Amino acid sequence: MMRSLYSGVSGLRVHQTRMDVIGNNIANVNTVGFKSSSTLFSDILYQTTSPATGPNEAMGTAGINAMQIGLGANLAAITTNITGTGGSQRTDQWSDLMIEGDSFFVVNNNGTNYFTKAGSFNVDANGNLCTPSGALVMGWQVSETDPSKCTSDKVSALRVMSPDKLFSEPAATENCIVTGNIDQNDTQLEEDAEGRVANVQFYDNLGNLFTVALNIKRPAEAENTNTFAVTVTNVFDEKGNSVFVEEVEEDGVKFFQAKESQNGFSFNGETYEIGEVDPETGEFTIEMDPAILTFDPVGGRFVSIDGNEDMEGYNEESNPFITFNLAAETENTPYREIKIDFSALTMFAQSGTTTLESARGTRASAAEGAGKPVGNMTGLSIDKYGKIYGTYDNGDQNLLGQIVVATFANPAGLESIGNNMFATTQNSGSFDGIGKNILSTGGKFSPGVLEMSNVDLANEFTDMIITQRGFQANSRIITTSDTLLEELINLKR
Repeated sequence: MMRSLYSGVSGLRVHQTRMDVIGNNIANVNTVGFKSSSTLFSDILYQTTSPATGPNEAMGTAGINAMQIGLGANLAAITTNITGTGGSQRTDQWSDLMIEGDSFFVVNNNGTNYFTKAGSFNVDANGNLCTPSGALVMGWQVSETDPSKCTSDKVSALRVMSPDKLFSEPAATENCIVTGNIDQNDTQLEEDAEGRVANVQFYDNLGNLFTVALNIKRPAEAENTNTFAVTVTNVFDEKGNSVFVEEVEEDGVKFFQAKESQNGFSFNGETYEIGEVDPETGEFTIEMDPAILTFDPVGGRFVSIDGNEDMEGYNEESNPFITFNLAAETENTPYREIKIDFSALTMFAQSGTTTLESARGTRASAAEGAGKPVGNMTGLSIDKYGKIYGTYDNGDQNLLGQIVVATFANPAGLESIGNNMFATTQNSGSFDGIGKNILSTGGKFSPGVLEMSNVDLANEFTDMIITQRGFQANSRIITTSDTLLEELINLKR
């Protein structure tokens, strides 16, 4: 009689545990990346009242099965549905990621690597990509030899907004292009006129912007109408001040003088210096040999740059560039030689109007050799391969790191430690410390999306009903056994 009481107690105990698991599942129905659990019961030790016997031909008796009385139920396992994928929730946040596949994010808390399915990340005060609970997101760093790739080495914290990543390095301009039309009927192009100006902008290695003013008009004593002379009149900094002149003050008197640090430049292979500076106005002249633009007198298309004053015909081997270098012959300067391409110019009639424009780059590509200023970070993004990119206001997009994943032979063997994190166990398989590119696992990331809980409420409520009924039935075993014991005691009045 006492055995049924303890069987009922064991039934109550396991059903209570099952209810605890169901309650935890339902409580986490909206937890990002949560994996639901389920319970498995097993019967436990039996008391054998009569062992089994085999057939006895000599006695003419048949075999008898063993008679055993069970002693209740036991909790066999609590399994986690770790491979079941939850629903997708679109957030459009750059730092939110969902894994499509059976792999896990690698995070680090207090020096220990853990694993999670919850891809809700943010950036802390030190610029580290981290989880809401403060664990660091781990991945691969950018290669020192190839900034377009990441090195598949031991995982480390992804510091995507460290001071060195908040800026993008500038680059000096190497190529510029002058476009437009030179109208030979334009009176401003005459030898004794002011000429037309093409302002060509360029950057040095430090990201400083300069403008070289090129004057275009007919060369002196020119007999042909299809040639034009190009000279440099001045070079200005970003504030519009000449780089060759500075304003100084002595004894309370301000005046202009030539800069000792910058008094010349290189143009078309020759070095020139500025002339005497007017102390009152800061104006000066430059004595130099012009570069000669030659056009086809029949078709009006650009032909070549002579670089001399020989006006007889034009060069069949077209040379479209004029070279310019603000550094002249000075070494260890941030300036670079610039090739200014004039091949896009034409010489068509436009009612006596000349139009000149300039741009950095080449005719084939506006980005080739265009140079750039220092870039400030304006945004971050993650692609479907886990690569993190920084966007900068100078047009750059730099690779900052790559999020990697971990896979396990038995992911259900991972141990949940809270905060949506799992730890390895002897039955899950180990982590090699390097991780994998998610492409190698057959999966991918979904940027701007979070994986929701994989709890199935319909299934949980059904299990709750079954658990409730099982608990009630086991409680009836106890009350009924108690009634029987009471009847036994009442035999003696």
